[in-house]
Amino acid sequence: MYNYICMGILFLVTYIPRALPLALFNKKIENKYIKSFLFYVPYAVLAAMTFPFVFYFIPEWWIALIGTAVALVLAFFRQKLIIVALASVLVVFILLLIF
Repeated sequence: MYNYICMGILFLVTYIPRALPLALFNKKIENKYIKSFLFYVPYAVLAAMTFPFVFYFIPEWWIALIGTAVALVLAFFRQKLIIVALASVLVVFILLLIF
């Protein structure tokens, strides 16, 4: 149940900043700072909600650290989000099976 509540909060927090401008403004937003804010808010919220739990759910902290490093390296090289997520989960899964 806790996971569903977290997903609901995540949905609201990421959806509202994107939907609110559509409801409030009739013309296109030209300000580059507002556009930048609206673009990056969902990613920042997602990171803030998920990153702390990475180290709580995996029994070995160093395995979580390796999975995080894989995700950061792939993200640095601008891989798609699904590739980053699947690769890091796969690395953690394999390490958990080995150790």
